[in-house]
Amino acid sequence: MHPILFEFDTPNWLRGLFPAHVAIYSYGFFIALGILASFFFMLPRLKKYGLNADSLSNLYLWSIAAAFIGGKFFFYLENPAKYFGDPSLMLKSLGGGFVFYGSLIFVVPTLYWQLRKMKVPVWPFFDVLAFGGPILHGIGRLGCFMAGCCHGKVCHNALGVTYTHAKSAADPLNVPLYPTQLFDVGVNLIILAVLFILIKRQKFHGQLFLMYIMMYGVGRTLVEEFRGDETRGFILNGFLSHSQAIATGLIIVSLILWRKFSKSEAMER
Repeated sequence: MHPILFEFDTPNWLRGLFPAHVAIYSYGFFIALGILASFFFMLPRLKKYGLNADSLSNLYLWSIAAAFIGGKFFFYLENPAKYFGDPSLMLKSLGGGFVFYGSLIFVVPTLYWQLRKMKVPVWPFFDVLAFGGPILHGIGRLGCFMAGCCHGKVCHNALGVTYTHAKSAADPLNVPLYPTQLFDVGVNLIILAVLFILIKRQKFHGQLFLMYIMMYGVGRTLVEEFRGDETRGFILNGFLSHSQAIATGLIIVSLILWRKFSKSEAMER
């Protein structure tokens, strides 16, 4: 695919401020696009809770920091002997290699803490986040697809995508691979469609967010069966990937909270 969207030489009069050569990478571009799209989707839906562009921007900054730390930490946990045995490798890999569930697990408590400080209703906010999350994640996965990371196993049918660019993260190159990044985009689109239907039948605060977590957990578990980046880590002698194990745990927790909330909290309409 195209890990670099475009590149150009900086005009001479700007070279004191910028590098002589600039490359715009697909991964970072689509992550940034996903952040902007989710922000402008969520903003008008959160104004009734007293959030404006400045306060939501502050929450996004906290979330981005938490997502970076959590995503990197879980990435290091995929091969702890390698990274904790030689901490210098952590610094060398700061620019790439993130685990979605690591980011999610760090972002949720960070947002909960900030929302409580701001006296913003937590679960109604998370219900809006249930839409913003798949928007950001789905667009971000397009960046993964372009860059070649999070790729699938070798594919022997018409679904295969072949990566040839030397800077692609796919391994192996020049061999058709399952486009698991696009499978993940499809999962997020299905989640959005279901949530737009469910919102009209919502019974309690937090229902949409819990549905998002459970649906993505199921979808991610299925997509993992086609993933080919073996370094992402496994447990139980390779029976489950780390993401499948985390997804299972989050589905169980979500079911418990669903049962609790459905009994104790009714929607105010």
